[in-house]
Amino acid sequence: MKILIGIVSVLIILLMAYAVSYDRKHIKIKPLVWLLSLQLIFAYAMLNSNIGQVIINGIVAGFDKLLKFAGVGIHFVFGGIINDNSFSFFFNVLMPIVFISALIGILQYWKVLNWIIRAIGFLLSKVNGMGKLESYNAVGSAILGQSEVFISLKKQIPHLSQQRLYTICTAAMSTVSAAIIAAYMQLIEPRFVVCAVVLNLFGSFIIASLINPYEVNAADDVLDIEEEQQSFFEMLGEYILDGFKIAVIVAAMLMGFIALIDMVNAIFTSLFGISFQHFLGYLFAPLAFLVGIPWHDAVGAGTIMATKVITNEFVAMQELKSSLQSGANLFDERSLGIVSVFLVSFANFGSIGIICGTIKALDVRQGNVVARFGFRLLYGASLVSFLSATVVGLML
Repeated sequence: MKILIGIVSVLIILLMAYAVSYDRKHIKIKPLVWLLSLQLIFAYAMLNSNIGQVIINGIVAGFDKLLKFAGVGIHFVFGGIINDNSFSFFFNVLMPIVFISALIGILQYWKVLNWIIRAIGFLLSKVNGMGKLESYNAVGSAILGQSEVFISLKKQIPHLSQQRLYTICTAAMSTVSAAIIAAYMQLIEPRFVVCAVVLNLFGSFIIASLINPYEVNAADDVLDIEEEQQSFFEMLGEYILDGFKIAVIVAAMLMGFIALIDMVNAIFTSLFGISFQHFLGYLFAPLAFLVGIPWHDAVGAGTIMATKVITNEFVAMQELKSSLQSGANLFDERSLGIVSVFLVSFANFGSIGIICGTIKALDVRQGNVVARFGFRLLYGASLVSFLSATVVGLML
């Protein structure tokens, strides 16, 4: 029954993308079959095979080591403020981003990341039915981040068609940057973070291919990457400061969003006898059921899913973590995995502004184009998250 419901759910999600397609006649079936097959294979390998478990455990152990190194620097600066054996979201979750960002800068300076991004992007371009630029962008977004990857493509942004622009923006909103993966791993189970990153990479092409099918001319498929010429320490200082800015920005957004949610919840409760989040939970419950959550857990899961879309993934992850720490036991292991995978992406209203603002800074005209399809962009990226969550539900 689980498999049957999962297959039906995948078909419904694909139909939801098909329903808003720009050009249904030119949808390519073969790349879709390849990409969906790869999603299923990778999901099974990561969650159910011994080799997959060994690889994921190795990745998690590596991030644990990095967090310990980051902790040394954090304790040196904030040691007098941090209470021993206590958990602080800002110090434990956000501050390690500074160290991870510095490592990413070093690897990029040494061309290691560029080689990895190009290599994986080249392989993806062989199965996704799209161009080198789209493939590079998807992998680059998952490593560098949704803003940084656009900067590396700033020479090509002004010349992209609306179709290609939609695809690269969908991929950017569907992925997460490597700098904050360690932060996610402290809020939800690490293996689901790794799984989501991989599945979203394929899922973004599946959904974009349905909503936004097009042909890429070989003459236009030229990858021209902008690389800044900086000294090593100039680069290192820039990435360290960028990491700190990300941490502070996330902290500010969390303070604002959580306070606003609490206020709106209080108003809704006084007027209607139900919190705003719980109200959203009922609206999202059918979608939670669609991706494999049992109906008795659907409202709770829908509440967290809606929180992620309306605010951001950190707020939703913190809500999930708090519910688990309180002993509420809202979900069984399978439901917890499905919800966790859904949360790992930048698919929320705030990301529309970030992507539009970044592209507008590079080219005003193209930024306005992105703003016009902003809601369709969020719709597509959200479907990517629903698809990845459904695939995981099939494997758990």
